Amino acid sequence: MSKNLKIIFMGTPEFAACSLKEIINSGRKVEACFTNPDKPSGRGMKTKASEVKEYAMSQNIPIYQPKKLRNNEEVYDILKKIQPDLLVVVAYGKILPKEILEIPRLGAINVHGSLLPKYRGAAPIQWSIINGEKITGITTMYMDEGMDTGDMILKEEVEILEEDNFETLHDKMKVVGAKLLIKTLEMIENGTVTRSKQPDEATYAPMINKDMTKIDFSNTKEQIYNFVRGLSPYPGTYIETENGDKYKVYEVSKEECEESDKESGSIVTLSKKKMAIKCSDGCICIKKIQPQNSKKMDISAFLAGNKISSEERFV
Repeated sequence: MSKNLKIIFMGTPEFAACSLKEIINSGRKVEACFTNPDKPSGRGMKTKASEVKEYAMSQNIPIYQPKKLRNNEEVYDILKKIQPDLLVVVAYGKILPKEILEIPRLGAINVHGSLLPKYRGAAPIQWSIINGEKITGITTMYMDEGMDTGDMILKEEVEILEEDNFETLHDKMKVVGAKLLIKTLEMIENGTVTRSKQPDEATYAPMINKDMTKIDFSNTKEQIYNFVRGLSPYPGTYIETENGDKYKVYEVSKEECEESDKESGSIVTLSKKKMAIKCSDGCICIKKIQPQNSKKMDISAFLAGNKISSEERFV
């Protein structure tokens, strides 16, 4: 089989756009792209196209942006008219119903940001950091009706470094994922693809929402450190004073505490360049912070322009 498969690509963010670019750069043709509808973004809430849409437009690839797939006759008719050999799905953000999965002759494949069956779900990169994993990776798989439950094709490990946050790990993994996708396509084209069932020991990586992003200073310094870097720079974590003042936090460091008799969440050290907050087994030093209605800044700039009392406590 040659590179002439009729491929439809489904994806939305930069992680997916990297895979789409790799398909095009490999000399393969994409018949159409499905991506999420444009949405308001940024402070001005201007409507923004997805990264996949922007790249697809630059390559003159037909683009479709349905709000839903299930019970959508228009989508079904588009796919039946194209008669794709293969669907390639990368971080699309929508569940594909059975009637769509059954359309492509060779099925639907997915690039997932974990070593399945660990971290099935919407936020595998974030949760792997939050949970203190040292190794994660990419899995390519055939899709079925379940949530990341299909047969696996290829896997590749990616090391999580101590200094990695969501952004840096994401940027490493999107490249690994794109290259593993091409290897997977080559195996499908050559008829050498193999598939293996997933083991039963699955774990899950649910979507992150803003209600989950508050730092809990009753946790250990290691847990807080991983929590902050797992959600940095997006959506970011936050701390809140007893008075209800909120500050977003993007980077912290760990250290032993100078005082042990204060409650968790209390400020232990406060100087021109340092703010250390008590947690269950030590201190967390805030490195990058963002006050409400302001920009992200280093802690020294924050302390120079904001009045924080050493008696303050974060709850």
